[in-house]
Amino acid sequence: MSEEKREYVLSKQVLRSGTSIGANVAEANQAQSKADFVHKLSIAHKESFETEYWLNLLRDSEYITNAQASSLINDCCQLQKLLTASIKTAKAKK
Repeated sequence: MSEEKREYVLSKQVLRSGTSIGANVAEANQAQSKADFVHKLSIAHKESFETEYWLNLLRDSEYITNAQASSLINDCCQLQKLLTASIKTAKAKK
């Protein structure tokens, strides 16, 4: 993908939501409480679903191939599972 193509706006959204996942996980590691930790991880979780949405849109618009989308969406799904498990574990320890 490049700036000269129409998909630039979509790819920029993927970059924003995708990097937000890591940023919120990093913030969660410095949480002031369990509730704050869960909140930050929940934001990361939501961002992973937004990233998946943008990837699907890029695929459906044929800016990326099915194979590229499948690989990236699989990564998103794996992150979603990890975040779900971490959130559940943190809530159970309250």
